[in-house]
Amino acid sequence: MTEAPKRPATMTLAAHFPDRTEAEWRELAAAVVNKGKPEDQSLSTDEAIASLRTTLEGGLDVEPLYTRPAEAAPLGVPGAMPFTRGRALRDPDVPWDVRQLHDDPDAATTRAAVLADLENGATSVWLHVGTDGIAAAEVAEALADVQLDLAPVVVSSWDSQPAAADALYAVLSASPAASGNLGHDPLGAAARTGGEPDLAPLAHAVRQLDGTGEIRAITVDTRVYFDAGATTVDELGFALATGVAYLRALTDAGVDLADAWRHVEFRVSATADQFLTAAALRALRRCWARIGEAVGIPEADRGARIHVVTATRMFTRDDAWTNILRSTLATFGASLGGADAITVLPFDTVAGLPTPFSRRVARNTQVILAEESNVARVTDPAGGAWAVEALTTELAEAAWGTFQEVERSGGMVKSLANGFVAQRISGARSERDASIARRETPIIGVSMFPLAGEQPLERRARQALEVGPNALVPHRDSSIFEALRDRAAAFTKHHGEPPRVTVPTLEVPRAADLRIAAANLLAAGGMEAVESGGAVDLAATDKGYAALAPDTDVVAVLSDLLDELGAPTA
Repeated sequence: MTEAPKRPATMTLAAHFPDRTEAEWRELAAAVVNKGKPEDQSLSTDEAIASLRTTLEGGLDVEPLYTRPAEAAPLGVPGAMPFTRGRALRDPDVPWDVRQLHDDPDAATTRAAVLADLENGATSVWLHVGTDGIAAAEVAEALADVQLDLAPVVVSSWDSQPAAADALYAVLSASPAASGNLGHDPLGAAARTGGEPDLAPLAHAVRQLDGTGEIRAITVDTRVYFDAGATTVDELGFALATGVAYLRALTDAGVDLADAWRHVEFRVSATADQFLTAAALRALRRCWARIGEAVGIPEADRGARIHVVTATRMFTRDDAWTNILRSTLATFGASLGGADAITVLPFDTVAGLPTPFSRRVARNTQVILAEESNVARVTDPAGGAWAVEALTTELAEAAWGTFQEVERSGGMVKSLANGFVAQRISGARSERDASIARRETPIIGVSMFPLAGEQPLERRARQALEVGPNALVPHRDSSIFEALRDRAAAFTKHHGEPPRVTVPTLEVPRAADLRIAAANLLAAGGMEAVESGGAVDLAATDKGYAALAPDTDVVAVLSDLLDELGAPTA
């Protein structure tokens, strides 16, 4: 009788490393921070650790080290309270819904693009309807080739929501197995256009869908707040407040609370901060489930359905190819956070309507991550990582605080009307713009490592949306540098040559590195750096820098960059 094979010994990772206490780690980290500093400038251990701490927007602190808390809260499981780890277990074969956006006003073009997407990896369709998208009357034509029993369809609109919803309902009601969302979001539409919100159509839409379990009526689309400049914390808080406002409106109209709850879905932003994105989705589910618990929704139904979209705010017009990298990180973060559906905007979306190639890249960004990285084969892969768990808790608590502030202000309807929401967004945007302008928050390809001599992408323009004076207008992070480049382009057009700045090579340590830094800084504003012809001795010039290059309009001197490489020169 042969012996059963011996089971291999369990491999213990890091078994040969000595155990270290957190106090020892702090001392080692402080030693690294103080390395090379004069003794009289050395930081204490607490000061050194504090220097490694990062503060995110919204007052969120990221510590340099996370360990298991002494009394760690239970991690929970997917599909159960508090739903942090997911609305349900992930299906490894269909990990999330690959949802492509279509906003080309030409119905034939959109119809062909929809079919191409579905045949090449997309699993659902998103039509944007209205002035800045396809006409409501063309929705049926655009969806003519879609097998509605296989591919869900959702619509969105800023200025034609009732018409968009009616058009989609007419299509979906013809197929008993159809699924999707009619896209009612009157508060989001009012915020984007500056109009007055009309919540009356909500109850009619919900009753209209009675018995159609896979078609929902409402999408809480908080991209309007984030793209206007809101922090992630406030975006989540506004999402909760908007969802509660719709529940109130529906129940006041006689709709059963459980039925109203079923119809609410969320559409939120994803950024290149992958762990913040993941934590945000986990926090949103936790908070929404807590609201469901408070109002008596059965536990099994409390999990929030979340559609994630790569944020337009982070996209750049210049060096648009870098948007592919941002979208990849955002998609990865959305996957970690357990998104139900993900939309990757094409990298050229800022320039105008996308091309078949850019649509393919956007689609394949998801497909490759899902099928080749294996990130989609695990439910909540970041769960148990204490950095993510701590950030999730901090985000949930901060977002809940925003939600409470909105409620104290009278709810989301009144908070939009009285300017509370706009003021929060304006303050956050001002702080961010200042940080971006100082290049403390770098934007690759724009404020850092700009592509000199770049030719702008040429795309068909979208129709502009007409808005009122109180509208929350999208504001991309890179726009302040794009404005500088536009001024430089106007100078070039007028004078026949680009603005040039002389950057002399100084006789100082790291002179070549400093000159490259100055050239990059100038290129970020659309200006060219030119050589001065030789090394310059600062002591010999007696600050007479203009004499170094009398034929140029501006003279840049690298001495301003010695202390801070990002400081502008003049």
